[in-house]
Amino acid sequence: MSYDLMVFERTKAPQKRKEFLVWYDKETEWSEEHGYDDPAVTSPALRNWYEEMIKTFPNMDSPDAEVEDDDAEAHLTEYCIGHNVIYVAFAWSVAEEAYEKVKALAHKHGVGFYDVSNDDGEIILPDGNLME
Repeated sequence: MSYDLMVFERTKAPQKRKEFLVWYDKETEWSEEHGYDDPAVTSPALRNWYEEMIKTFPNMDSPDAEVEDDDAEAHLTEYCIGHNVIYVAFAWSVAEEAYEKVKALAHKHGVGFYDVSNDDGEIILPDGNLME
């Protein structure tokens, strides 16, 4: 099991929580006609979020990901990149740090944030308001 979070392109997501969760289920069927490891397929805002995120949480599937010690290994992260979402799977040992980083960078880059691993997961809009 991993600690999962997602960021999303706000302009493409529904406005209400119930509809958002249906949209989320469809997005995570991973049925787009491309690989899910290329940041070039996503929106500019999500791509900017990703480029800053991998400085702290390197993409485990990247040939550039270096593991020097246990702490570095714990920060290796799996990214699944779609047109309108980036789904991120972290090690549980870095869950609190990951939550704070993802949330802060989502706000900075103007994308939405969804706490997938929490049963009543927050869906936070780029302006910091919770989706209801």
